[in-house]
Amino acid sequence: MSPREPVRKPNKRVDKPPKDRPNPIRLNPPPHSQRHLLAVDMGLRTGLALYGPDGRLQWYRSKHFASRAELRRGVTSILREAPPLAWIWLEGGGDIAEVWEKQAAHRGIDFRQIQAHDWRPTLLLPRQQRNGEIAKREADGLARRVIVWSEISKPKGDLRHDTAEAILVGLHGAISVGLLERLPSM
Repeated sequence: MSPREPVRKPNKRVDKPPKDRPNPIRLNPPPHSQRHLLAVDMGLRTGLALYGPDGRLQWYRSKHFASRAELRRGVTSILREAPPLAWIWLEGGGDIAEVWEKQAAHRGIDFRQIQAHDWRPTLLLPRQQRNGEIAKREADGLARRVIVWSEISKPKGDLRHDTAEAILVGLHGAISVGLLERLPSM
């Protein structure tokens, strides 16, 4: 190297940890007695359902995100206000799902992305899944039974199908991760 050549700086930023290092949040997951599961039925209208460490539904709601920027802010706010989460189970796909996945990774939360054909066989009989309309109607009825079984407030009006499906995605997730041993009798 001659005295006139500039000193080359490394291409990598030194202040960023390498990708192969574990996320520091994952090293301190919430204790088993505090782990919650957030279920999301994604779309323009997003259904949300939170399950507690005992496997029971704690709350459910529907949220409309008008833009991707509003979605990013909304997801950040939802996750910040949530109790300690061990899992996010999301039904849906596309670039909107990436917003949830990135936020989950940033916080060290186990992220699972599924589709309706993954959870419906666990919770609905084959005759209840013959077509989308029947499946949505049956999902509404089962979600209402989950609400009653969980001993939380019933919806004041109609239960939106995105919220009903989020409740069932969460029930499937609660069974899958061991919050519940089996489908409760409702």
